[in-house]
Amino acid sequence: MDALQLVLVGALLFLLPTTLLLRRRRAVQGKRPRLPPGPPSLPLLGSVVWLTNSPAEIKPLLRRLFQRHGPVVTLRIGSRLSVFVADRRLAHAALVERGAALADRPQLASARLLGEGHNTISRAGYGPVWRLLRRNLVSETLHPSRVRQFAPARRWVRRVLADKLREASSGADALPLQVVETFQYAMFCLLVLMCFGERLDEPAVRAIAAAQRDALVYRSRNMPIFAFLPAVTKHLFRARLDKVRAQRQRLTELFVPLIDARRELKKNQGGEPRKEQETTFEHSYVDTLLDMKLPDGDGSERTITDDEMVLLCAEFLDAGTDTTSTALQWIMAELVKNPAIQEKLHTEITAITTDDKEEVSEEDVHKMPYLKAVILEGLRKHPPAHFVLPHKAAEDMELGGYLIPKGTMVNFMVAEMSRDEREWENPTEFLPERFLPGGDGEGVDVTGTKGIRMMPFGVGRRICAGLSVAMLHLEYFVANMVRDFEWLEVPGHEVDFAEKNEFTVVMKTSLRPRLVPRRTTQISTRTR
Repeated sequence: MDALQLVLVGALLFLLPTTLLLRRRRAVQGKRPRLPPGPPSLPLLGSVVWLTNSPAEIKPLLRRLFQRHGPVVTLRIGSRLSVFVADRRLAHAALVERGAALADRPQLASARLLGEGHNTISRAGYGPVWRLLRRNLVSETLHPSRVRQFAPARRWVRRVLADKLREASSGADALPLQVVETFQYAMFCLLVLMCFGERLDEPAVRAIAAAQRDALVYRSRNMPIFAFLPAVTKHLFRARLDKVRAQRQRLTELFVPLIDARRELKKNQGGEPRKEQETTFEHSYVDTLLDMKLPDGDGSERTITDDEMVLLCAEFLDAGTDTTSTALQWIMAELVKNPAIQEKLHTEITAITTDDKEEVSEEDVHKMPYLKAVILEGLRKHPPAHFVLPHKAAEDMELGGYLIPKGTMVNFMVAEMSRDEREWENPTEFLPERFLPGGDGEGVDVTGTKGIRMMPFGVGRRICAGLSVAMLHLEYFVANMVRDFEWLEVPGHEVDFAEKNEFTVVMKTSLRPRLVPRRTTQISTRTR
C-alpha cells in the first residue's frame, strides 16, 4: 500500500459517519444534479477508487470507467470535481464551439503550496496575462520570419545529431544505441539556443537537460498526492516539496547567468541590431521577455522578475524538447519495425534531394507528402501526451447531456480519440497511407477547427502555440536521419511498443536499433 492509500484509508475511517449523514440529507432534499457518471466518492478525499489506484497511473482506471459508463466520466480528485472526455465530437463541441467556456486553467494544489505563480502560458488563467505571454511567444519567437532566423541552429543540431548517431553505431563491437538519449540531447541543443540565444558546449547543455528532466519526471510521479487533503499532505510529504524547491533552485542557478548575459548584451548594444557571432545569435526568447511589461494588480505595469523568467524559460524548454524527442523515438521505432515503409520514405527523400547536398533542407521537406504522412501517423498512433493540459469550466455548461458545473476540471483523452476503432480503420496498425488521398485520414486537420480526428497538440484557444514549429522539427530531423542511415531491428533488442508514463508517454523499453550509414561522404560538425 503506497503513501496516498495510507492517507486515504485513515481519512476514510474518520469521515465515513459524516458521509452517511450527508447522503441521507441529500435523499431528503431531492434529486441531485445530473453529473457525468463515475465511482462513488467521499467528501474531501475524492473517489474511493484512489484506495486501490494511483493518480500517477490514471489511464488504465479511466479506460475501465469509459467501458462501464461511456465517453464522459467523473472522478473526484481530492475535493475537486474532474471530468474526463474520450469522444471527439464532444471534445469539438466543448473546445471549439464553446471555446471560451473552457479556456481557463485550474490552479494546482502543488503549485500553490510551492508558492509558484501562474504567469506562464500553460498555467495562466484565461485573461490579459495569458494573452500577452502567448502573443509575445507567437509573434516574437514562433512567427515564420523568426523561425527562419533559427535555420542555422537547426542545421548545426542536425550535424550534431548525425555525428552522435554515427559515433555510437560505429565499430563491429558497438552495442545498439539507446537513441532517445541522443534525441533528447539534440533537442536541448536546439531549444536552449532558441531560448537563450547562445550555442552552449555539451557539458552546459547536458546540465540543463538533466535538471529539466529530473524536475519533470519527479513532479509527474510525486506531486499528484497534494491534490488530496493539501492541508495534511503538505506536512506528511514536506520532503517532496523541499525536493521540488531544490530542483527549481538548480534551474535558477543555470538560467539566471544566461539571462543576465542577454541583458548585458542588450545594454551594451544600446538597442542597435546585434552582429551575430559564431556562438551568439541575434535573437532569443529571453530577449522578448526582457522587454515585456506585465499588468499589475493596480492597473500599472511591471517588468518580469527573474523567478518568473526562469519559469517561462523552463516552460519553453519543456514544450519543445521532451515532446519532440518522445515523438521522434516512436516514429523511428515504427520505421525500424516496418522496413518497407522506411524504404518508401527513403525513396521519396532521395527523389527530392540530390546526393551532393549535405542535408535534406527545410524547403525539401515541404515537397514530401509521404514524409508528412509518416509524421502524422506517428502522432496519431503514439501521441506524446495522452491528455491535454486540464481546462477549467468558467460557467455551468452541458456536455453530452450532463451538467459540468462551474469550476470543474475537464480533461480530454488524446490517445483514446486517435485510436478509436469507430473512427479509424485498423487503428493499431502503422499506416501512413491513411493520410494520403483516398485514406481514412485524408485532409485531417490537427488544429481541430472543423472537426477533431486527432489532437496531439490540443485544440481550441489553448492549442499548443508551437504546433507548426514542432511539425517542422519532426519532418526535418526524421527526413535527415532516414537519408543518412538505414535503421534496422537488432535480434535481442526487438522493438517493443509497450508504454510507460513519464512527463510524456514513452517507450517502456527504449529503442535500440542498428544504424547503417547510407552515404559514404558526410560532413562532420567538427569541420563546420
